[in-house]
Amino acid sequence: MRQMAGNQQRRNARTSNKKGMVVGSGGQRRKQLKGRGPTPRAEDRVGHPAARRAARDAKASGAGGGGRGPRRSGKASSEIVAGRNSVVEALRTHIPASTLYVASRLESDDRVRESITLATEQGIAVLETPRTELDRITDGAVHQGLALQVPAYEYAHPDDLLSVELPGTPLIVALDGITDPRNLGAIIRSVGAFGGHGVVVPARRSAGMTASAWKTAAGAAARVPVAQATNLTRALESYRKAGFFVIGLDADGDVELPGLELADQPLVVVVGSEGKGLSRLVRETCDQIVSIPMAAATESLNAGIAAAVTLYEIDRSRRAR
Repeated sequence: MRQMAGNQQRRNARTSNKKGMVVGSGGQRRKQLKGRGPTPRAEDRVGHPAARRAARDAKASGAGGGGRGPRRSGKASSEIVAGRNSVVEALRTHIPASTLYVASRLESDDRVRESITLATEQGIAVLETPRTELDRITDGAVHQGLALQVPAYEYAHPDDLLSVELPGTPLIVALDGITDPRNLGAIIRSVGAFGGHGVVVPARRSAGMTASAWKTAAGAAARVPVAQATNLTRALESYRKAGFFVIGLDADGDVELPGLELADQPLVVVVGSEGKGLSRLVRETCDQIVSIPMAAATESLNAGIAAAVTLYEIDRSRRAR
């Protein structure tokens, strides 16, 4: 086969078969590479934030402290509320926020003016921000020139609810599989209305204290503590050891709500998801399974309404005794 002339004229072209160093080839002497093995998981890297969180969770669960959860949300990032209506509604309900971002040269209207006024009154920083930066902050959402930064919620520990100084017999609501933050907000509002002492949510597969939950709670979230449990079943067992009775809500309950004889006792009311109900381990931990009687057996109540009806009946029964 003939060699192309252009290749013969190329600088440093290889023209012999002799072994040795050849320019541009990397040479024939290769150092033997020793692999370091697979990259360790983040939880196994010393000093990594994930490793520190895993160590805290392992220490807490080993101590048997009722499923101690982290003080701060497992989603350690802040939340951004975007859009004029959403921002002004969030500020009206006193959602704890850190910064109000206002687009540069924004055409003002009543919502913009009210947002700036409320933020100033509540001690929230107001920053004029270029629109390109506001687009980045809101991840491309339709912000209409306004965005509100909400820090991650500071959760209580489940044991903290045992020492809440509120009048009346202790009453706590625990959520099992509730993933809609609006249901969480509605339940917090009912807990505040009917003399409850707090709410417990699992650290995983559960709604958290987002801006949506704050808005639905309509201010009650500022008064009702929300605790986060790494292990809900262990937290319920801890409450039982502290003298609480644990009741779970389910359509197939053994006891109907008006006949709940435990109403005057320290109670933990467990509310399951509308679709799956109570999980198996949580159900087995309950002292009683309670149902809400309804005229039509085919009907069902969503978690927020079921909790409100139950808390009302418990409060009514306690007042009557």
